[in-house]
Amino acid sequence: MKTVKQVSQLTGISVRTLQYYDEIGLFKPTKVTVSGYRLYDAAALEILQQILLFRELHFPLKDIKAIMQDPQYDKNDAFIRQQKLLEAKRDRLNDLLALLNKLIKGEKSISFKEFDMSEYFGLLKGFRNNHEKDIVKIWGSVDKFDQTVDKIKENEERAAKAAIQFYGSIDNYTAAMKKYLNELPKKAQNLNHLISGDYIAKTAELMKKLTLDLRKDVSSNEIQCIVGEWVDLVKEETNGLKNNDWHLLTEGFLLDNALIEANDKMYGKGASNFIGKALKVYWNDLKL
Repeated sequence: MKTVKQVSQLTGISVRTLQYYDEIGLFKPTKVTVSGYRLYDAAALEILQQILLFRELHFPLKDIKAIMQDPQYDKNDAFIRQQKLLEAKRDRLNDLLALLNKLIKGEKSISFKEFDMSEYFGLLKGFRNNHEKDIVKIWGSVDKFDQTVDKIKENEERAAKAAIQFYGSIDNYTAAMKKYLNELPKKAQNLNHLISGDYIAKTAELMKKLTLDLRKDVSSNEIQCIVGEWVDLVKEETNGLKNNDWHLLTEGFLLDNALIEANDKMYGKGASNFIGKALKVYWNDLKL
C-alpha cells in the first residue's frame, strides 16, 4: 500500500489533486485508515495510470468518470482517435524542431506556415457573407461579430497556440471549425428553448456564485466545483456539447467582445476573463 504522498511523488500529481479526484468520485483510495490516511494498492495505481492517460489526451474529468464507470464504453476506440491527435501534434513538433535545428546551424529559414491562420479567417469571412441573419441572431449584430474576429486577429499568436493545443494543428482546427460553423445555424435554433426555461436563472445563480470574489484562485477546488456544476447544467440542457463547442465557448469568454462586455456588466469588471480562465483550468484538470 502507498500513501497519498507516495502516490503524489510517484506520479507527479499534487496531493491536492488526488484529494479532489476522491471528492468527485473519480479515483477512490483502496483503504482509508482510522486516522483518515488514504492508502492505494497496485490495482488502484493501474486505474490512476489509465485516468492520467485520458487527462494527457485532454479528456475532461467528467467524461473520464463516465468512461471509467461505463463498461460498454469502447476505450480502445477512444485511444485510437486520440492517438491520431497526438501523432498530428508530434508531426508539428518535429517540423518546429527541424526549423530550430536549421536556425541553430545558422541557416536562414523563414517559415510561418505552422502559425498561419489565414485559411481560418477566410472561413470566418465566408460565414459572415453567407449567414448574416444567423450572425445577428447569435452575436446580436454583424458589427459585434466583426469585433470578435478583429480581437482574434489581434491575439492571433495566442489563438494559433490554442488551436494547436486542442487540435494538433491549425489545419485540423480549421476543418473542425468549418464543420462547426456549418452546424451553427441549426444549433442556434435548438438552443432557443433555453431562453424560456429556468436555465437562464440557474446559470445566473451559478455565475454569481462563481464571480462573487474575482480575487480567488481560479484553480481552487471551490471555483472548480462551481465550474463543474455549470458545465453539467449546460450539458444537461443542450444534450451535451462537443469538444470544439467547449473550446470556442472558453475562448469566447476571453476574446469575444460582446460576451466580455455582457459578463463584465453583469458580474463585475474582469468577470469574463475570470470565467474563461476558470474554464481553461477545468478542461486541463487543475494543472496549477
